[in-house]
Amino acid sequence: MTSAPTYTAFLDARRVAHGPLAALVAALRAHPSRSTDPSFLIFEDHSGRQVELDLDALPAAAPDPEPPAAERGPGRPRLGVVSREVSLLPRHWEWLEAQPSGISAALRRLVDEARRAAPGAERARELRTAASQFMTAIAGDLAGYEEASRALFAKDLPRFEQHVAAWPEDVRDHVVRLAREAVTAEASDRA
Repeated sequence: MTSAPTYTAFLDARRVAHGPLAALVAALRAHPSRSTDPSFLIFEDHSGRQVELDLDALPAAAPDPEPPAAERGPGRPRLGVVSREVSLLPRHWEWLEAQPSGISAALRRLVDEARRAAPGAERARELRTAASQFMTAIAGDLAGYEEASRALFAKDLPRFEQHVAAWPEDVRDHVVRLAREAVTAEASDRA
């Protein structure tokens, strides 16, 4: 079971709110500079994606934004099955076709096994991607951005922290937290 998504809002380079969507919306509505029409940057913490919210259009208890609905097509849309194209070499197709449960079931099983084999590595990859997306949106023009990005994906935490050290405190703290969580998640696979 996954926990409810959390969000972090920034105004310029200052973190102004963090938490589940309803709490975040309440905090942003109560923010003292809201009347001067500030441009809040809101990020979904798990993915690092920027989220657009119209604070005036949301109800008092804001629901989490729905992901865009997938186009209906072949497959089992009620189950959430999505059809996509996959390109494989002939030997891969031969192996998949020989599986007793069929190609789709074999692919689902392989994906599930890979996710269970190294959940920490998968979570670390997600955290690094979230950190990268956050950095691009809010720190892309800051000194050391490119070097920090390279260090992040090279998994070089000390070098990463060195390159973000001069960034505004809240931006630096947020991105360093994500990078450190990635290191911790990866280490959990080795424990």
